[in-house]
Amino acid sequence: MRLSTRNQLAATVQEVTEGNVMATVKVVLGDGQTVTAAITREAVGDLALAPGDQVTVLVKATEVMLAKG
Repeated sequence: MRLSTRNQLAATVQEVTEGNVMATVKVVLGDGQTVTAAITREAVGDLALAPGDQVTVLVKATEVMLAKG
C-alpha cells in the first residue's frame, strides 16, 4: 500500500490495552523510544494487533510544537 503520509516509523508492538471502546497501543521504535497510539478496539481487532507485531507508525498532524526549558 502506498500512502502520502511522509512521517512513517517502523516499530514493534509492545503492549495493547483495551478499554470499553478505545485501546492504547504502545510501540517501540528501532532506537528504543516508545510511542503510544489511541485507537478504537475495533481497529485493534481488524488489525489483529498483538505484542511482537511489526507495524508502521503513521504521523499526520496539523501542528508540531516544541518547548525548551
